[in-house]
Amino acid sequence: MSKSIKHILKKDLVIKVGGKLWLESEGERFFGPGPLELLEKIEETGSIRNAAKAMNMSYKKAWELINHLNGQTNFPIVIPQTGGEKGGGSTLTSEGMELIKYYKVLRKPFKTFLENESERLKI
Repeated sequence: MSKSIKHILKKDLVIKVGGKLWLESEGERFFGPGPLELLEKIEETGSIRNAAKAMNMSYKKAWELINHLNGQTNFPIVIPQTGGEKGGGSTLTSEGMELIKYYKVLRKPFKTFLENESERLKI
């Protein structure tokens, strides 16, 4: 662990270490807080359209995220189903659920790290 920088900081400042965690490939992000929320909303609503609406995201943007995500994996993460009596819908695959679980587990030590570093900077 590196040395604290408290001696550099003004005493009346409240410093918090922040950051976001994402997965990337070749320097390009493909999974993080936004795609996680989209997948969770798809699971909840059974629809990409309804998930996008719940997030105030365009349907086109939601599809772009899903297509990009599916392009980074060996298995589809979301499977859309068109038309039919129920009007179609979308489902997460078991791999999609596994990705969500992995990311949430990964966030725990990351959050702890941010909290610990913020605590170290308290004066």
